[in-house]
Amino acid sequence: MRESQAADARRYHHGDLRRALIDAASRVLEAEGPSALSLRAVAREAGVSPAAPYHHFKDKGELLEAVAHEGWDLLDAALAKAKAEASSPAQAISELGVAYVCFARNNPALYRVMYDTARDREDLPDQMKIEGDGAYCKVRDTLIEAGADPKDTLDIELATTAAWCSGHGLAEMAGFKQFAHLKEACGGEVEFFRAVFQHMGLAPRPPGD
Repeated sequence: MRESQAADARRYHHGDLRRALIDAASRVLEAEGPSALSLRAVAREAGVSPAAPYHHFKDKGELLEAVAHEGWDLLDAALAKAKAEASSPAQAISELGVAYVCFARNNPALYRVMYDTARDREDLPDQMKIEGDGAYCKVRDTLIEAGADPKDTLDIELATTAAWCSGHGLAEMAGFKQFAHLKEACGGEVEFFRAVFQHMGLAPRPPGD
């Protein structure tokens, strides 16, 4: 085992093996689902020895945590792109929701692992924390830019939670066959998502309404 570990260490610069294993784990997840994921399966997918993953992960749980962290970063990037391309804060609110649902639809196994690994932890993933520049903050800040009162911390946190839950709910139900006629009427699946978010009324109401 020591010889094979040394050989693997020579094949990779520091950090490259970890990156290769996370990428391999993501491929196994999407192709075969979480139940097929193991350190041995990931090693096989990455083309390294069965001992190689233990350079960076003590068990499957640690590997899943790393894959989930990667997923949150990818979701954050998708939301950042959607916000940057929106023409107004009000439109950005809907576009953030669309980007969220599309991410979940395009990466179903990764999306499930992201929430499964977060569910039993005391600390939320970095991208879900209320401080910083993560995905949660992008939604909150967009609501403020659209007119929400930043001084009303309870209201803005509830509004952000409502927006996030709306995206999560639609992501869970987006594949229902019962929505096929609505997708056709809207001109496609993405347009259906956009129309649903526009009907949710998530944008803050003007003062005095």
